[in-house]
Amino acid sequence: MSQDLNLSPSGPALDEETARAEIYGLLSQLFYAAPGEELLAQLQVAVTEAPDAGTFLEDPWRELVACARSQSQAQIAAEYTGLFGGVGKPEVYLFGSHYISGFLNEKPLVKLRHDLAELGLDRRPDMSETEDHAAYVFEVMRYLIAGDDVAVANLTHQMAFFNQHVQPWVSLMCQSLQAHPRAVFYARVAAFTTAFMSVE
Repeated sequence: MSQDLNLSPSGPALDEETARAEIYGLLSQLFYAAPGEELLAQLQVAVTEAPDAGTFLEDPWRELVACARSQSQAQIAAEYTGLFGGVGKPEVYLFGSHYISGFLNEKPLVKLRHDLAELGLDRRPDMSETEDHAAYVFEVMRYLIAGDDVAVANLTHQMAFFNQHVQPWVSLMCQSLQAHPRAVFYARVAAFTTAFMSVE
């Protein structure tokens, strides 16, 4: 999850599919960990004007970039830990099973693992989180859009995976984040994610 990103969700040099893959890649990184100095620096200088005024993602993107410019890397890292980390129950869950079934490691995760196996995909050995983590499902979507193997990376698989493993719960996660009193940067990430999901 350490790819270089063109951090303009509607940059003129990007076609729609490339732009979608870039956004999924960015969301994957932001939900996997607090942005490091390099990614935060990219966000802080990102273009905020869309080629066509009034583009649906323009306002939430502008607010996210403005928040990135106003926060230090240490502040955002502390927010990430406070919201998603720590010992015991996190303030906000990043796992689909929690939102779909009310419990972690339940039937939605089993179904997800089955569907990933059908696509020939599995979790990297160095990733400790389960596959229903937001970062993981966003990374799978990025691959299904931008991967080289067209037998796997195609619109049919994108739609099926999104409808089964992204759409049912990501908006609920984002609502929890936007309502959390200590979410500042990640409330903006959630607002942008919600806007993006609504046009997917």
